[in-house]
Amino acid sequence: MQIGELSERTGVSVRSLRYYEEKGLLRPLRRPSGYREYREEDAATVRRIRLLLAAGLGTATIGELLPCMIDDGDGLAPGCAGMLPDLNRERERLSDAAAELLAARDRLDDLIRATPPLDPADPSACDPATVA
Repeated sequence: MQIGELSERTGVSVRSLRYYEEKGLLRPLRRPSGYREYREEDAATVRRIRLLLAAGLGTATIGELLPCMIDDGDGLAPGCAGMLPDLNRERERLSDAAAELLAARDRLDDLIRATPPLDPADPSACDPATVA
């Protein structure tokens, strides 16, 4: 199948498919004419890539882990325990990022609470030209 058909089958844009190929995650066959030829297994690979991206993994990490992933019918599962350190590292990275986002939200909540209510009688109260 050609890239357009793979895009339709997987719901992934042609641009993303080319990016996956650029990153070495997807390796289509090449016809003598230079056109890419995708197989059914490439569609399964794209689905695996999307699942790992949805889990918060970057393409470099996906490139390391993808060959060891097994599709057990219910989703992806690690094919070997050796993947555990990488998965734990990524989980820690995501936990740190989530903590930073929660702290930022708390600071925003503080700003919201500290902001006086808007006076509907004075529409220019927050006009940057009048605020010193």
